[in-house]
Amino acid sequence: MASRKGSHQSRGNGDKYSVLLPTYNERENLPLIVWLLVKYFGESGYNYEIIVIDDGSPDGTLEVAEQLQKIYGEDKILLRPRAKKLGLGTAYIHGIKHATGNYVFIMDADLSHHPKFIPEFIEKQREGGYDLVSGTRYRGDGGVYGWDLRRKLISRGANYVTQVLLRPGASDLTGSFRLYKKEVLESLVERCVSKGYVFQMEMIVRARQGNYTVGEVPISFVDRVYGESKLGGNEIVSFLKGLLTLFATT
Repeated sequence: MASRKGSHQSRGNGDKYSVLLPTYNERENLPLIVWLLVKYFGESGYNYEIIVIDDGSPDGTLEVAEQLQKIYGEDKILLRPRAKKLGLGTAYIHGIKHATGNYVFIMDADLSHHPKFIPEFIEKQREGGYDLVSGTRYRGDGGVYGWDLRRKLISRGANYVTQVLLRPGASDLTGSFRLYKKEVLESLVERCVSKGYVFQMEMIVRARQGNYTVGEVPISFVDRVYGESKLGGNEIVSFLKGLLTLFATT
């Protein structure tokens, strides 16, 4: 790690990475994900900030975030809460407005995405000059841990159907661990109309439409340890409706 840090500092290119963390009832997970982010950004020497976008969590997530801000500093932990749950797409729009980095990471706050992959995302982006780098569970060493067979089938099935219908040029459409050039993320979020499970997929499809370049990094996805999964029957129905809408309009 030390050599990477040294080589980064010698570049002096001024890149900064803003991490958008939308949260809802993540009081157990937030201290761990923030600690890991600070650890891996610190070890690799990249300039960063973490923007916590809490949607009025009743479990006290915001209070935990305030304590973390005191520990790590207001320059590293930015709190940009909203009064209620307003959806992932609007959370990103809200977060981007406050991001001072020229690159933006989006990831889940529930520990399903491990920050140890962050240096690989950055290296991949620099290597190819990509507009977007997406974590993939379906290539190389990527994988899913902690899911039952039903969840795996739903995810694989959703991904397969999407590949056949939309040919998006990326192997993992429903994942939400990604690195964007800030202006690319702004452009894509403004064009996306989907909510929930379909949103991440539409982002990739719109990226292809806009001729943005997409790189991929294999990641291990681990099912949440604390709290409840957001995926239920309603989300599956919404996904299928959203997929058909995208197929008809792209």
